[in-house]
Amino acid sequence: MRSQASADRLRRTLGRADLRAVAESRRALRELLRHRCDPERSAVAELLTSELVTNALVHTDRDAVLTADVGSWGLRVEVRDFAAREPRPRPRAGNDTTNGRGLVLVESLADAWGVRRHGVGKSVWFALGPEAETGTDADAA
Repeated sequence: MRSQASADRLRRTLGRADLRAVAESRRALRELLRHRCDPERSAVAELLTSELVTNALVHTDRDAVLTADVGSWGLRVEVRDFAAREPRPRPRAGNDTTNGRGLVLVESLADAWGVRRHGVGKSVWFALGPEAETGTDADAA
């Protein structure tokens, strides 16, 4: 996993099917947020990030890229993969399995979330923070 970080930004390239990247991404995000938000909000961000990273690595056969930006407006996390299939939340009523619940968590806990298509692949993102509702302009790109 290659990484770049600045004071307010985290960017990591996640190797194909490297599930160690899930825990490493959580730790890197925790470090980024350590002095920028309360521990409860950071825990939610870590959980949602691990769901997006896991989805990208399990449901595609390619690398992925994690980007997190934090500022006074809040936090925006994006995981880009290079597969065309669009993710959808799949609640599993009456099923005890844990598979398929990641996007349901994102939908439930994030202030905003979405999918942005690219020429090759897509990005799945979420935002937490007071202005997260207005941070959705990237969908137009």
